[in-house]
Amino acid sequence: MAENNVMLSVQDLEVYYGSIHAIKKISFDVREGEIVTLIGANGAGKTTTLHAISGLVKARSGEISFCGSNLRSMEAHKIIRLGLAQVPEGRRIFASMTVQENLEMGAYIRRDRDKIQQDYERIFDRLPRLKERRRQIAGTLSGGEQQMLAIGRALMSNPKMLLLDEPSMGLSPLLVNEIFSIIRDVNSSGMTVLLVEQNAKQALEIADRAYVLETGTISMSGPASELAANEKVRAAYLGAG
Repeated sequence: MAENNVMLSVQDLEVYYGSIHAIKKISFDVREGEIVTLIGANGAGKTTTLHAISGLVKARSGEISFCGSNLRSMEAHKIIRLGLAQVPEGRRIFASMTVQENLEMGAYIRRDRDKIQQDYERIFDRLPRLKERRRQIAGTLSGGEQQMLAIGRALMSNPKMLLLDEPSMGLSPLLVNEIFSIIRDVNSSGMTVLLVEQNAKQALEIADRAYVLETGTISMSGPASELAANEKVRAAYLGAG
């Protein structure tokens, strides 16, 4: 990975919901091959930041650049074609479709049919539980399996970067460990990851770098290992006094 090979750059981003100033001129970047995490309390602006990147909410001002393309004025369905895939908060799988059909929906923008078949097998190798349940209705899967499916569906778009929004939400500690192991595995195969997570302990364990978001501003940033050892971060997010 080139040291300065910035894949995603966010500069002076501002987002409003009506009169509420949700994101206040934040700047950060994600380099190729990294896992970068945005941590912070509920309501800090983490999900809003992801939605601004993926075109689901419009920024008031600032710049968002991905692989040299300006995302600020681009529609969400065009952004995914650039290679940016989001795993949304709450998973948002297609509950009445099978596991296989959900994965097919992830590949809807692709035309390389031979490669699509290879990617199904690669995802089933990585997530064997989905292979066992490929014909099962997705709404009947457990929460952990649905999260695996949401990750698999995003990977089927063959993205350059994965945006993950609260992947640990509502899962037991054992399943959280499994999901984070999957994220680490996906990254080790070359995928760049931007991870939004309330579970700061787990996020800081797998990330290269981290940013702390507090009420719409970045209060701290640095290598994840340094933030994990920081007394303020430990007291606020890691349950250590």
